[in-house]
Amino acid sequence: MQEALNFLKQNKDVAFATVSTDARPMVRVFQIMKVDGTTLYFATSSRKNVYQELQANPAIELLAYKGNISVRVGGEARFDVADDDQKEIYDTNPVLQRLYADYHELTYFRMEIERLDYYDLSPMPPILRHYDKADGRYVDLNPFRK
Repeated sequence: MQEALNFLKQNKDVAFATVSTDARPMVRVFQIMKVDGTTLYFATSSRKNVYQELQANPAIELLAYKGNISVRVGGEARFDVADDDQKEIYDTNPVLQRLYADYHELTYFRMEIERLDYYDLSPMPPILRHYDKADGRYVDLNPFRK
């Protein structure tokens, strides 16, 4: 699974999917602010629709993609990020500093990875691995691999 986590650390701009307050899928570009083990951290404004959506339904799915590799991750938003982590996220992200005068102006949330799919279409046969937190396994799912 480390290959997928390393990919997320290097490719932080992701397609970020939520469920709108009227139960429609919503996708937007978002940035992973921090990766710590199998926990991904994010920041947003409480005035944005994404915040309202996550309050109503914390389900998240995201997709990172570059070249022939993609990583899809699913989990739930948790708004219990420690103050030290909030400050670190703000201090290490110049875009946040440019948009917000203080780190307290943002709302921070995290997502523990519950499901993860790693696809690499470069080799033949391609690599397809799946992680499910429920069983704790990271397995090869490619039917063409032996």
